[in-house]
Amino acid sequence: MRQIFLDTETTGLYPAQGHRIIEIAAVEMINRRPTNQHFHMYLNPQREIDPAAQEVHGITLEFLQDKPLFSAVAEEFLNFINGSELIIHNAPFDVGFLNSELGQIGLQPIETFCDKITDTLRMAKDSRPGQRNNLDALCRHFGIDNAKRTLHGALLDAELLAEVYMAMTRGQDSLMMDLVPPQPTMQAAAGNTGPRVLKVMKADTSELAAHEEYINGLVKSGAKLW
Repeated sequence: MRQIFLDTETTGLYPAQGHRIIEIAAVEMINRRPTNQHFHMYLNPQREIDPAAQEVHGITLEFLQDKPLFSAVAEEFLNFINGSELIIHNAPFDVGFLNSELGQIGLQPIETFCDKITDTLRMAKDSRPGQRNNLDALCRHFGIDNAKRTLHGALLDAELLAEVYMAMTRGQDSLMMDLVPPQPTMQAAAGNTGPRVLKVMKADTSELAAHEEYINGLVKSGAKLW
């Protein structure tokens, strides 16, 4: 089971208004275990960044001037996420921006390349109705250290999201036991897999004589045999 935890930072809130992705990160997990493999890029949006957005992520246009365009990294990104389950916090936001970027270079929507998209914000709202369910709130709820998150950053947020998702779905760990082959018992490991046969040892003549002498002694002493 291959899962990719994904996050983006953007120049603003709405791709329909021409806003673009300026940072994208994807963190890989296989069978609920981190692989330490990730995709991470800063991107030149070729447009201004809204002041409100810059206050959230702290990324400046000056920093992005020498960064690649989305079109230059699209193939590498799609190869990395291909065939996986994408797990995103507030998936409609990121998916909307990704599909806008892909559409501008003539590529199919992101749903074409992944097996499934899971929205952890929807999961959190279903399990914690009426509560704050942003990433910071969920880190506090599950006891996950997010002290480094002074500003939003796609790579850090994707890594935190992976921890939050694991905490939210902790009961699924038992499902992964089916992937581990059962260990042989000591009997099987020794090659003794058939029915157990008890070996009967018969008493010899001297042992029978000693037993009879012992019984006779009990009888003479007046002891009860049973």
